[in-house]
Amino acid sequence: MNISQNKVDDLNLELTLSIGKDDYADRRKKKLNEHRKTAEIKGFRKGMVPMSLIEKIYGQSALVDSVNDIIADSLNNFIKENNLKVVGEPLPSEDQPQTEWVNGNDFTFRFDVATTPDIVLDLSKEDRIPYYNIEVKDAAKAEMKENLLKQYGSLEDGQEAKADDFIIVDFEQGDTKVEGTYVAIRNIDEAVRDSFIGIKPGETREINVNETFTNESDRASMLKVKKEDLAGLDPMFKMTVKNVKTFVPAPMDQDTFDKIFGAGNVKSEEEFDAKVAERLQSEYTQESEFRFSKDAKEYLVKKAAVALPEKFLKRWIFVANDGKFTMEEIEKEFDMFLEDFRWNMVRGYLMDKYQVKVEEADLLASAKAFAAYQFAMYGIGNVPDDQLETYAKSILSQEKEGRRVLEQVEDQKTLEAVRGVVTLDTKSVTVEEFRDLK
Repeated sequence: MNISQNKVDDLNLELTLSIGKDDYADRRKKKLNEHRKTAEIKGFRKGMVPMSLIEKIYGQSALVDSVNDIIADSLNNFIKENNLKVVGEPLPSEDQPQTEWVNGNDFTFRFDVATTPDIVLDLSKEDRIPYYNIEVKDAAKAEMKENLLKQYGSLEDGQEAKADDFIIVDFEQGDTKVEGTYVAIRNIDEAVRDSFIGIKPGETREINVNETFTNESDRASMLKVKKEDLAGLDPMFKMTVKNVKTFVPAPMDQDTFDKIFGAGNVKSEEEFDAKVAERLQSEYTQESEFRFSKDAKEYLVKKAAVALPEKFLKRWIFVANDGKFTMEEIEKEFDMFLEDFRWNMVRGYLMDKYQVKVEEADLLASAKAFAAYQFAMYGIGNVPDDQLETYAKSILSQEKEGRRVLEQVEDQKTLEAVRGVVTLDTKSVTVEEFRDLK
């Protein structure tokens, strides 16, 4: 067996493998003997099938498997011995002729191999990356305070409907009656919404449901019919208001404090306001960190200037996914793929350079933070630590989610190391200015 290389350019090689009959003969014979030992063919005892019959049945596959084994071993050994940093996996050359699988023949195979260049990325205080501190304004604190009290508020009977209220109504049309339907004033079409503000329990009016509730899904739900049956309905209904439900914010009392911040953590409105400011600052800090991560990655990838074998990568993505994606689809997402690929390379280089290590405790802490965030999205705060840990371990046990957490922690720890080496250009901005950043 002989393997030779042709350097196409700085990132691409073509390897030519020449495999003679003596290279695969023993492997093929061994595979046929293994088939003979296990073959169960009618008319013959197990292990006693004539080799001529085994050859006839399994000869071709034994040849193909033997040669493919040699190819795999040879490519892997060549890559290791030459310390090649390959991208993806070797691919059969596009001009590789069709192989005629005949025992006793010599075979020649050509493979394209793509490599990555060595990364050189020296950082110092001369490297400057922006960091934005978002100012906490009184208006934002007041808005968060109002939203928290609304979140923990309740629906109570009202005298007349306001813009954010609900009305409970009955719809009638001939013998048809739909009772106890909840209608949100905000879901009424804007053209007629004002006429419903101020409506009181006991009021009756004729309405055109098509004009009042233009969203077909909402209309079908209110009238308790299938969406496809709406077209056949007479839109004129008598609507009777049975009740008005108004949303009342939670009172500023100890029970509300405990529900929002946990028992005993807040005991006055002043402490409530301080917690609101603290929570808002925490949210802003998270946004600032996310923006820093984005800017730092862009800066580091640009400075590293990693050249990649783009043509090869497109082919590799297509082959690795068994043609699940068309070349047009790959082309459409390719810039994003390259961005991630380059960052993964730069991150790996920086982790080695700054000896960044990720421990199990780091992964668990990150997964717990994500779990707490998910609970908070559903309005559930102050989740017990043991419950968070159980949920976090479940996240880490899932391959896709576990990989996401690992990459997130690697990003965080790598950028933390970078932060200590470069200069951060710290800028104070309003939340509006921050949102307008490109």
